[in-house]
Amino acid sequence: MKTWKSRLALFFKGVAMGAADVVPGVSGGTIAFITGIYDELLGTIKTIAHPDTFKVLFKQGIPACWTHVNGTFLIILFAGIATSLFTLANVISYLLDNQPILIWSFFFGLIVASTVHIWRHLDGIGPKEIIGVLAGAVFVIWIATAQIAQPNEALWFVFVSGAIAICAMILPGISGSFILLMLGMYQFIIGAIKNLDLVVFVVFAAGAGIGLLSFSHVLTWLLEKWRKPTFSVLVGFLLGSLYVIWPWKQVLSTVVRHGEEVPFAQQPVLPTTFEQVTGQDPQIVIAVIAAVIGIVLVLGLEKFSESQAYQS
Repeated sequence: MKTWKSRLALFFKGVAMGAADVVPGVSGGTIAFITGIYDELLGTIKTIAHPDTFKVLFKQGIPACWTHVNGTFLIILFAGIATSLFTLANVISYLLDNQPILIWSFFFGLIVASTVHIWRHLDGIGPKEIIGVLAGAVFVIWIATAQIAQPNEALWFVFVSGAIAICAMILPGISGSFILLMLGMYQFIIGAIKNLDLVVFVVFAAGAGIGLLSFSHVLTWLLEKWRKPTFSVLVGFLLGSLYVIWPWKQVLSTVVRHGEEVPFAQQPVLPTTFEQVTGQDPQIVIAVIAAVIGIVLVLGLEKFSESQAYQS
């Protein structure tokens, strides 16, 4: 973080991560990976909870500890994420309600390009990698088709939900928002953010912080010891998430939550079938355009990250 340009770039990477985390089926971890900050993010989070960090704090003081934990990196990144969560929650909620095909098509294109991006890091495919890809895809589809739990608004469950969801949020391909949806907590948490319910937000953030510090050690260890198999599973996660965010869905059943009727079970269908069962325009042209924009955005992020790495 030597220049203001690199700091501004990091802030907007955080904004992109926050925007992705708001949408069920899209992972902020995917954005972190695409933009080239994934390993640094995991390493930084892991350092915070390491015993050496406390030694540095007590022996060398706060400035040395701040440098040791890469504090500037974290502050700028999480400022971007927080900015996105508080400013884009309403926008994305509106688009999901009023332009679902457009927003899901955009993220579908983003995930397709992200899958290709991570696939390149496998550097050769064998039976183990194929098994890892299939296992990751099946796992995400299983999550997607599992019954959504009834919401529990008790603060202890808000804390637990934060701890579980954050683990998914830092995994490319698994959406923390979708985990919240499966737990029945998505609308409640999004509503708390939109309405600035600080009690719920602080409890959720505390759970997320504990979960993040704990899971980062496990994930870092996996990437250090079994990087290629781990990447194989992550590719599977991304492929499976394409099932989740397919733009055209048929609603099989609904439930009423907070006085609002929301989908309970859905299944992907072809655009022609979607038009038949819903009577709505499948908007194929605008869907393709949105998907292409998502692909181009990922390619642009790749090129931008490569240029930043080259300059540093």
